Amino acid sequence: MLSPKRTKYRKAHKGRIHGIATRGTELNFGAYGLKATTAGRVKARQIEAARRAITRHLKRAGRIWIRVFPNVPVSTKPTEVRMGKGKGSPEYWMCRVKPGRILFEVDGVTPALAKTAFERGAAKLPVRTRVVVRGEEA
Repeated sequence: MLSPKRTKYRKAHKGRIHGIATRGTELNFGAYGLKATTAGRVKARQIEAARRAITRHLKRAGRIWIRVFPNVPVSTKPTEVRMGKGKGSPEYWMCRVKPGRILFEVDGVTPALAKTAFERGAAKLPVRTRVVVRGEEA
């Protein structure tokens, strides 16, 4: 699963996801991409599940790129623990996704295969998405 090797701070604030993406909004590597249309927090496990779904549907043909990285730690307190006594320990990693962000890219496969693979991968993600094609980006 994806996680940073090291970070400047061990724990992070929750934060809010405002606005639309300004970076990572265009295809850079592949001919087809999966673009987020809503904002959300995507966990490392969800990225991995989507990647596996896409890879398996493509039957390891073509090439796949992951354009997001979970670099924000999410901490939780254990169950049945009273309020106070500080922030909980980091449990998992996630990334904040804004609308317009490209999540995955694929190249070397047919458009129909890429579309169905992305639909399977999108089912594993908590954000709404759409498939974009090089040259047809809006």
